[in-house]
Amino acid sequence: MGLFSKIKEGLKKTRDSVASKVNMVLNSFTKIDEELFEDLEEALVMADVGLPTAERICEQLRAKVKEQGVTDPQEVRGLIKEIITEMMEGGEDLRISTSPSVILVIGVNGVGKTTTIGKLAAHLKDDGKKVILAAADTFRAAAIDQLQIWADRAGVDMVRHAEGSDPAAVVFDALTAAKARHADVVICDTAGRLHNKKNLMDELGKISRVIQRELPDSDQEVLLVLDATTGQNAVNQAREFKNTAGITGIVLTKLDGTAKGGVVIAIREDLKVPVKMIGVGEQIDDLQPFDAKAFADALFNEEEER
Repeated sequence: MGLFSKIKEGLKKTRDSVASKVNMVLNSFTKIDEELFEDLEEALVMADVGLPTAERICEQLRAKVKEQGVTDPQEVRGLIKEIITEMMEGGEDLRISTSPSVILVIGVNGVGKTTTIGKLAAHLKDDGKKVILAAADTFRAAAIDQLQIWADRAGVDMVRHAEGSDPAAVVFDALTAAKARHADVVICDTAGRLHNKKNLMDELGKISRVIQRELPDSDQEVLLVLDATTGQNAVNQAREFKNTAGITGIVLTKLDGTAKGGVVIAIREDLKVPVKMIGVGEQIDDLQPFDAKAFADALFNEEEER
């Protein structure tokens, strides 16, 4: 299955939500007027795009309709797709050009963080990169064991300490190993305690200082893993983490299991944080690099293969 086909299949429930609501509005109008824009805005809000983003989409839509002299409501669909693509583009590529580069993965428990790390490791290995995992969620023995399973599945090395060890010490040892083994990327798991716990933020700060000290010139990503099925709550989580942890990108998991995938647009537009990867299935290769145009095409059921 090609990349576009995977994304299209993974977005089926979201497409049924977003596209069907938009189509229902467009099919009920014979001309473009203010009432159409208001109904579209309401439809987008109901599809988990969020009010601020829905307002901006419709504001840009009004401008495009006027600028291009569009009169047929059916042509509005293509304009919405253009606007969403433009909103979502920029910063999608992982910044991992140095060897080693470091990816710090954060997120609350239950969002699929460990699974995401395993799939990301497999993706990078398939791209020819040598990957080392750092099991720095030392508060749960299960987290270390789960990450080991994924490391074995992906065929990558992992650095681990005993449960209860200092997470920053695990990261230090992983960075040391990466330098000695000429690894390309170190992916660090972290504890998934809730974002309003001061001790978690202190811990992340300590890990970040170790990375800065040991690899000051390396490319670094701080990826926040969010569960798409939580809808607007994912936006709130992202806002909290952005304010305290300096995230550089979002990984949105479980898109295939929800009709709330419109939240991707809200996260990108409201928080100005790029979406880097999306999870569209259970298989190890179902974590995909985010592609704004493929996302918009799949959202509106465009048939062309990419």
